Amino acid sequence: MPGDPFYKTKLWRALCAAVHRRSRGRCEVLGCTAQGKVVDHVLSRRNGGADTLANLRHLCRAHDNSIKERANGERANGGKLVVKGCDANGLPIDPSHAWFKAQS
Repeated sequence: MPGDPFYKTKLWRALCAAVHRRSRGRCEVLGCTAQGKVVDHVLSRRNGGADTLANLRHLCRAHDNSIKERANGERANGGKLVVKGCDANGLPIDPSHAWFKAQS
């Protein structure tokens, strides 16, 4: 909700800075290495989501656009982030992926 005055507050700026530090400037979707551009509520404020670090994530443009909230308050793709080559939890599907080797 870009028109929401909350997004101009000192608290929001502080939360964004904390999310940026936590993510080190990267998208927080597992397996994504793109630069984070948008601080997003996991559960939107409109639907009762809290303004806490636990409910915020740093997303790249592609991931933000894949779940962008529509005018009616519903998120595109049911709010589920889709990562090509990954399962619903964001884990690589290919068992030969380097991620699996690193876990051994």
